[in-house]
Amino acid sequence: MPFNTDSPFSSAGKSTRRWGRTTIGALVAASALLVGSAAAGADGGSKTPVQSQAAMAKASHGKVVKGQVKFDLSEYNDTFSQGTVPVEGANLHYVKGGTGPALLLLHGWPETSWAWHKVMPDLAKTHTVIALDLPGLGQSSIPTDGFDAAHTARRVRQAVHALGFQQIQILSHDVGALVAYPYARDFPTEVTRMAVLETPLNGFGLESAYGLSFHFGLNSSPKPIPEKIVDDSDVSTYLGMLFNGAQHPEAIDQGYFFKAYSTQARRSAGYEYYRAFGQNAADNQANASNRINMPVMAMGAQYVFGPGVAASFRAVANDVREVVAPDSGHWIASENPAFLIACAGYFFGEPTATPPAELASCKA
Repeated sequence: MPFNTDSPFSSAGKSTRRWGRTTIGALVAASALLVGSAAAGADGGSKTPVQSQAAMAKASHGKVVKGQVKFDLSEYNDTFSQGTVPVEGANLHYVKGGTGPALLLLHGWPETSWAWHKVMPDLAKTHTVIALDLPGLGQSSIPTDGFDAAHTARRVRQAVHALGFQQIQILSHDVGALVAYPYARDFPTEVTRMAVLETPLNGFGLESAYGLSFHFGLNSSPKPIPEKIVDDSDVSTYLGMLFNGAQHPEAIDQGYFFKAYSTQARRSAGYEYYRAFGQNAADNQANASNRINMPVMAMGAQYVFGPGVAASFRAVANDVREVVAPDSGHWIASENPAFLIACAGYFFGEPTATPPAELASCKA
């Protein structure tokens, strides 16, 4: 659920971005006061100019075959493979590599498992990395229903079991983090620890941010309103506007994701996750007393949610470690992969390891 905090009507881009960050942090924190406390957000920075949307639409490190965007493994070593596994109502695409404990990667919107391509090789040095395309997105098939977080979590769990794993750790972002929460809540013996990046929970703070970006209202509108409004030719304009609200938009493989959402069917599947937000909120609030006990690393970006992610997850979890990713907008895995790799290494790694001061909150 990206945020473009630059106003197209303002020439003062930097000050507008600062207003957007402060407002997001304040609204999420205000909502979280019901269940916890949140610190103030960080100050601003400048944005690097990016290519035109036309240029980015042409540039992609992924492969496209007959209109289907592909996860390109050519830059990885032979330990990575990909395929699909059947689950209830769909077939889910996965990329898997490495050895060690299973680490499940769940992406957000408007991305696919390619969102993790910069961090996967390093994570695979100590873990068996499993990057899934959420149902309906990327190379996964599109189910007819069940896009709410709890139902999606059950499908994801079926894929994990089909790949031969009963116990996992989870690294998740955006909509993927909304799915990770019910997975950990409903199957607590199967998730040993969980990292959630750049989203508060439905029902516990995310609603406070809806007014800051029109994409929430558009994406969650009843079918076929967004399907009619955003045509194939509009994809790079719509998604590009959201990506360009990042601190480092040039670091995001925008062309790949434009292609991943280049068909109405894929876009519609993405909207279904937003249409389920109300159902997610009701489910989260109804089950909040079933608090999760495994460690939760709640990471917000310096220039978007900051400590607001931890403030939200304290409503449902007992062991929340607050982390703020520096010099990053919403897409941390693309904008500051080095920090994410280092922090994940301490959170998912050896508990006796001593991190440097700047990574102290990442400690296992």
